Amino acid sequence: MTTPQARRGGFLLFVARHAIGLALAIMFLAPIVFLLLTSMMTSDQTLTADLWPHSWHPENYVEAFRRTPLLRFIGNTFLYAILATGFMLLASVPAAYALAKLRWRGRNLTMILIICMMMLPAQVTTVPLYMMWANTGLTGTLWPLILPMLAGDAFSIFLLRQFLVTIPDDYLDAARIDGCGEWGTLLRVILPMARPGIAAAAMFQFFYAWNDYYGPFLYTSENQENWTISLGLASFRSLHHVEWHLVSAATLLTMVPVIVLFFLAQKAFVQGVTLTGVKG
Repeated sequence: MTTPQARRGGFLLFVARHAIGLALAIMFLAPIVFLLLTSMMTSDQTLTADLWPHSWHPENYVEAFRRTPLLRFIGNTFLYAILATGFMLLASVPAAYALAKLRWRGRNLTMILIICMMMLPAQVTTVPLYMMWANTGLTGTLWPLILPMLAGDAFSIFLLRQFLVTIPDDYLDAARIDGCGEWGTLLRVILPMARPGIAAAAMFQFFYAWNDYYGPFLYTSENQENWTISLGLASFRSLHHVEWHLVSAATLLTMVPVIVLFFLAQKAFVQGVTLTGVKG
């Protein structure tokens, strides 16, 4: 039978072995706990130094939906994130395959250009891109953020290329000997083996689109019908102050989908990030 002293010793040993992990867990969970507590406060208490609600107000979550059309904003965000992610994969996977597994003149130069594109600040191209989309009449919608993904994404191409180079060429040679063309090899051999890398690239793009504020603000700020959730949260500002209890409630509600998505795809995501960059 385990004695109380032994149990205390085992607990202290567990804490000592996992001290860094526990500290990191507390550091990452603290903002979420703070948001939860703030979402249950009154508007007046959020402006004070009190961290614990004097009284609990779960009706703040209902009020958040009443004050602003959160469902429409979440729907727009899903549309933006899903289409942008799908278009990115449609273009980036073949591009990464060509850079990783095919031999052609200018391949290394193309890879260098892709890396340079990753280093180019988005603000440099904002004005000419906005003028181009304004001339096409698509400003006020999310399409200027979605359609460019049909040309791929520099970071995603780089990430996928780094993963694909870890796949042995023997599999590709065997598929070609069996009569597969390059598209057949990509679809039947590469895609099944590259699922972790594809999952990692897809989740990076999805999370980026979900949290994007600058792009939707630039193109849709004049048309509330196409606002994303990042813009919708800004609508809780009043003339004199921000209603932090409603902002916190809405923020927690919008965090739920991405948290669920991450835990559902956690294994593939972690494996993809771990294996990416093993070989260059």
